[in-house]
Amino acid sequence: MDASPRSFSNNLCFLLLCVLISNLLTLSLFSSDSPFRQNTSRSFTESLLRAEEEIDRLRDELRATRSASGLLLQQLSQLASSLPNGTADSPDSASDAEADLLLPKEYLEFVSPKKLPLGRNSNFGSDHINPPAGRACDQFPEDLARYMNYTVGGPCPDDELLAQRLLLRGCEPLPRRRCRSPPALPARFVEPAPFPASLWSIPDDSSVVWTAYACKNYSCLVDRKNQKGFDDCKDCFDLGGRESRRWVGPVADLDYSIDDVLAYKKGTVRIGLDIGGGTGTFAVRMRERNVTIVTTSMNFNGPFNNFIASRGVVPLYLSISQRLPFFDGTLDIVHSMHVLSNWIPTRLLEFALFDIYRVLRPGGVFWLDHFFCLEDQMHDVYVPMIDAVGFKRVKWTVGRKLDRGPQMRETYISALLEKPMTAGKQRQRRRGFT
Repeated sequence: MDASPRSFSNNLCFLLLCVLISNLLTLSLFSSDSPFRQNTSRSFTESLLRAEEEIDRLRDELRATRSASGLLLQQLSQLASSLPNGTADSPDSASDAEADLLLPKEYLEFVSPKKLPLGRNSNFGSDHINPPAGRACDQFPEDLARYMNYTVGGPCPDDELLAQRLLLRGCEPLPRRRCRSPPALPARFVEPAPFPASLWSIPDDSSVVWTAYACKNYSCLVDRKNQKGFDDCKDCFDLGGRESRRWVGPVADLDYSIDDVLAYKKGTVRIGLDIGGGTGTFAVRMRERNVTIVTTSMNFNGPFNNFIASRGVVPLYLSISQRLPFFDGTLDIVHSMHVLSNWIPTRLLEFALFDIYRVLRPGGVFWLDHFFCLEDQMHDVYVPMIDAVGFKRVKWTVGRKLDRGPQMRETYISALLEKPMTAGKQRQRRRGFT
């Protein structure tokens, strides 16, 4: 065999594309509606619009061929693997093709194009809809096969750790499933405390399926500040401890006060986002001040999303790499504490900062809370990156990060940054809240 299944796939797709382009040119040049063949009053612009619609239709047809070509390539992969050594390009070629194409049937059922019941829709620009799943999902066929292995209409597998691993590796959004979650309800379910008592209440253990976590109840989570082996948000389930003092009362230089930030904006902060908000205390503090905050949080060895919801504020199960699910210029404030820092790949962080700028309205503020990096990184990498996004500095504070020792030469940045009210390059200014 001279060509691997992968190279055959490329050739097949190229051939299909050539055929579609040829059909489109034929339609444009030689059809009865073509401006080159008729002497009517229809303008060339109208013909171009019809051509664009035809392009959309042909693209939909090309997408629809993927399932059929996938089956063909699967057979070719199996054939290649059965040939004697050396007759295919390499064993890796066949295994790569299998990794790409041997995807679970239920996954293909979800992501394949779906024909709109009422035909072409002008809003879609198509007569099909393509359900979204993360581009990286296809790169992990074994994990994906486990995730999509269930009985349709039955209980979902107890696989929170698997789902989160797929999400963190880029399979985001995860494909939808046709099963019921959670896999098993507790023997009894205790409803959360009524609002506003819920804001500072520990919920009943029955609200969580605990199999994915080292702790099996909330008492263990509250006490884990005294245990070894927990690094992330170690004491944030203890609502009577440090959480009760965050962003209120007397604050140090790096710790800004919520009331000071709100006073700077003079009542115009109404809705916003907290990125990586732990157990939701920032959103709770804002809720007490009639500001609605959505909190993104992962479940790193703890039911963070369940806990946030039990407090009566909104959790969003979202990783740092996904585009923020808000329209341009809609939020009054975006806050992030510790999460946006030098552990994130530099280019990915740059995309994230521009995305925050995108979702903020003109005059909206980005509260960058305890960003940490090495001292030499601060001036060489991160300060130029932050300034290049286009924010106006309202407040900017730099301090030493000493929790891992002064020999690490780590630095904190806390800043309040404002999206300009007008377009164009803005002169950077430092000033206080008043």
